[in-house]
Amino acid sequence: MTENPARLFLGSCFPSRFSTVPNGAEAEFHYPLSGCDFRRTSTWKYLVYENKLTYRPLPKPSPPSFTYPIICVNDRPKGWTPAFASSSVGAIQGHGVLDFHMAILNHDFSGPAESSVFPMGSFVPIWAGVNQQAHQPLVLLLEECVASTTLEIYPETITYPLIANKGCLVDGKKSLSKFLPRYHSSSILLHLQAFRFAIGEEVYVHCKLIAWDPDNLSDVKKACNYNQTTGAWELLDDPFQSSLCQCCDSTCGVRGKRDTDSAPQGLVLKSVLGPLTFTEGSA
Repeated sequence: MTENPARLFLGSCFPSRFSTVPNGAEAEFHYPLSGCDFRRTSTWKYLVYENKLTYRPLPKPSPPSFTYPIICVNDRPKGWTPAFASSSVGAIQGHGVLDFHMAILNHDFSGPAESSVFPMGSFVPIWAGVNQQAHQPLVLLLEECVASTTLEIYPETITYPLIANKGCLVDGKKSLSKFLPRYHSSSILLHLQAFRFAIGEEVYVHCKLIAWDPDNLSDVKKACNYNQTTGAWELLDDPFQSSLCQCCDSTCGVRGKRDTDSAPQGLVLKSVLGPLTFTEGSA
């Protein structure tokens, strides 16, 4: 048990689920030994899987506050032999199944939200992540998020834009909404300030999640905050590359870059959160 279980990582994997317990919250991990960057070694009698459980109370590049070794020992199956790569040269990149998650947490991201009602001025803490398993390292991005009063979006549905233009947090231009510093590349934290859309009604947040190559960020694959002090857009993952966000006030991706759905670097998933209810009054 820890104060902020959302900041626990088993190798490259974040918790499968959170649960509330007396005096705190717990994080649970449910993954195969083939995932989460487990390292496998073998002896004449055993298969040994090793990993590390880390806790990051502060975002990278700050080091973990603790690291705990995880060792799983299984009897070596009769006749088992290790698998070898078929190619004698070059690098092998994994493209295993990606497992996306998205949830609304409590105010300090330490566990599941206790209420779906948010007064005006308060923040909706949104957490999203992708379990990479055997896939090459990826960074999670929110390409688009809109709010609506319906679980499904139809052509006539009225929506309220939150994230648009390929990763620009447009709601941050008129509120205090912002992406928070990352604790891990495969997850993202969003402080979404309660907004005046459908006050008192059920509201759903529809998002498009992308798992992408962290070395291939561009003006169409990014996460950008609006700095109200300077009036400039800033790239969450590297402020020195904030030029990728310059298109946020116009149109990003006008050069016709290849669509994510057909690109090998990542995968796209649509997710819906809610229902939420925003109420008059301050937090």
